Amino acid sequence: MVTLDQETIPKSIIADVMPLAGIAPEPPFFPVSVTKFVVLSVVTLGLYEFYWFDRNWRRIKDRERTNISPAIRTIFAYFYCYQCVGRVRDYDVPGLGATKLAAGPLAIGWIVTSLLWKLPDPYWWITLFSFVFLIPVQVRINRINTTVSPNHDQNNRFSAWNWAVIVIGGILVALAVMGTLIPDEEDNAPENTVLEGVENEVGEAKIACDKEVGLCS
Repeated sequence: MVTLDQETIPKSIIADVMPLAGIAPEPPFFPVSVTKFVVLSVVTLGLYEFYWFDRNWRRIKDRERTNISPAIRTIFAYFYCYQCVGRVRDYDVPGLGATKLAAGPLAIGWIVTSLLWKLPDPYWWITLFSFVFLIPVQVRINRINTTVSPNHDQNNRFSAWNWAVIVIGGILVALAVMGTLIPDEEDNAPENTVLEGVENEVGEAKIACDKEVGLCS
């Protein structure tokens, strides 16, 4: 039987098969707590969800060693959403159990809800809840990451930049909500103009009538 020592095996193969002792494996997907994911999604009006896609595609690219472009797949997230969620669904982790992640319905729900921003006031606010369809995906991701890399950073704390985004974004969201709920004075302008026109016509008719009565007397 032929035996090979480590000197005769290419180093690249050794690196793939034998991870260095003491170094924990990287989480397969982007780690973030559900609370942080929801808060940042709301205050950024859904922009954080695209950042979420970018972070996950970068980890997928590194793990699978493919030449995919995370930036392109993030920009066109509507077309690649299902593939990303499908990667999470199909990731097999021994001991974690089979997943019931409905990649198709979740992807469709996120795409449709994200496109509702074109609706008129106040219905376009529905798009603010597009993150709901990604919550089950992140729950599954967190379970996968914890199983593969128990000591990884779970990214459940808000950094200084996060708080800055929360404050600024929260103010903008609040102003947008107020602008939607409080009626604009200009909206009543056409109605007021019509009423003023009717009153003017009535006044002019009354003056003309008075003149005619004076002439006949």
